[in-house]
This record gives sequence, structure tokens and C-alpha cells, in this order.
Amino acid sequence: MFSYRHAFHAGNHADVLKHATLLHIFDYYTQKDSAFTVIDTHCGAGLYDLEDDWAQTRGEFYDGLDRVLQQDRHPELIERYIDAVADLNPDEVARYYPGSPWLALSLLRRQDSFHGFELHPSEFEVLSENVAQLFPRGNRRVRLYQQNGFEQLNRLLPPPSRRGVVVMDPSYEAKSDYRQVLVSVKEALKRFAQACIVIWYPIVQRPEVQQLQRSLEQLDTPWLHASLNVRAPAANGLGLHGSGLFITNPPWTLQAALAQSLPWLKEKLAQDDRASYQLRTSSK
Repeated sequence: MFSYRHAFHAGNHADVLKHATLLHIFDYYTQKDSAFTVIDTHCGAGLYDLEDDWAQTRGEFYDGLDRVLQQDRHPELIERYIDAVADLNPDEVARYYPGSPWLALSLLRRQDSFHGFELHPSEFEVLSENVAQLFPRGNRRVRLYQQNGFEQLNRLLPPPSRRGVVVMDPSYEAKSDYRQVLVSVKEALKRFAQACIVIWYPIVQRPEVQQLQRSLEQLDTPWLHASLNVRAPAANGLGLHGSGLFITNPPWTLQAALAQSLPWLKEKLAQDDRASYQLRTSSK
């Protein structure tokens, strides 16, 4: 139950797509003075050391973040992502990598709120320590919970401001996570129809992936669906060859930003000639 640690995967191709997109969404929500709430159902540690043994074990960031940093020109969405990583690394060496909670909290204004869930006891401890770096005196609008984010989400919806982003990024180690994501999204939209819910999922050789993709696209809400494959599926059926993001009630600016960035990411992060991307949207 508690075997997954994102530190093994920090900065990989899936993180590049996910975090660049999340930054665009967070930036969009800060354009208005009115408050908004971020709810992260599966926070992880929030901040990662790429020189740590866990990150070096697989070195997945070499085929993700490092490839991006080696390029001379970047789409605007990716440039913003690079700037966020650089903010953590003033010596120009990309050692520290920001996860979704860190990105959200770095943009948090006095009027905004953050609720973060992490069930893994060790990850929660590190998450708490990392958040304390941002808010050494504490922040009453930042709440962390060592609880199951799926189970607790609905009690926080709708947020008082009626403006909110939900980040849903489970490990998917358990096959039940795919079904739980769909159930949680449907329940959340019943309570808060305007919610911008960002669902990340791995593209692996499991039938649950295709089932989740189809079911999400049948939701009766505006949505945007982006996916990036960096290589062909492995012959042994194992490994992550791509990832997807499904966003309900997306910012109106996001589709154009992804349409510009996905071809670039496909070219720069491709590990073989089977790399591809897709960008679909609802008719609403």
C-alpha cells in the first residue's frame, strides 16, 4: 500500500507535461484578485532532490527535465516551467525539482487556500518539512492532511470562493485507482460543477487506461484531454511510455498553449520513432 515514492520518477517526461500545464492553470487563476482554492489529493513529498539516491536510481529526469533544459528555444508554456525550476536553483544547476504542491504554494496569495493530502507516512513527513520551508511561520490558509484524498475531497467542495483547482494524481499502483478517479471526479462535479479538475494518468499497457480515457470523455462538462507518448510500448508490457492529462473546465487559454507545446515535446522528448501526442476537447 505504501510502496510508491515519486522521487524515483521526479522530473521525467510525465512530470514535464503535468507541471508545465499546472503552472499555466495556476497562473490563469491568479489573474483575478478573487481568491481561489487548490486541493491536491495525492501530494507526494512536494519537492525532490535530483541528486538523491532515489532520483538517481532510475535517472528518469535525464529523459525529461534535462532534455528540456538542453534546448535553446521553448514554447511559452515550457519556458514558464523552466523559470519555475530555475527559481529553486539559483546556481543554475537543476538539482531541486518542484512537485505540484510546491508549484501551487509558490503562487499562493494571501487570499488563496491550499489543501494537500498524502497518506504515505514518510512522504507526509517530508511534505510537511518542505512546506515549512515556504511558510516558516505557518500559514492558516495552508492545510496538510495525512488522509486519503479521494475520501476527503467532497467535504471541501465547493470552496467558499467558488473558484478552485483540484489536482488528482494517484500512483495507480492499485488497479482500483482508475475506477476511484472516475468516481471521485463525478462526485466532485456534482458538488462543484465549475471545478477545474486536473487528472493525471499513466499510459501503460493496462485495459484500465483505455477504460478511464473513454469514461472521462463521456462526462457532461467542458473538458480538454492531452496525452504524450515518448516511445513505443515495451515488448514485455512493462514501463511508462506516455502520460495523459484530462482537465475539466479548463482555462480558455490552455488549448492553444498545449497545441503549441505538444508537438515540441513530442520532438524533444521522443525516445524512438513511435513518439506521438493527442489533444482533444469537448464540444461544449
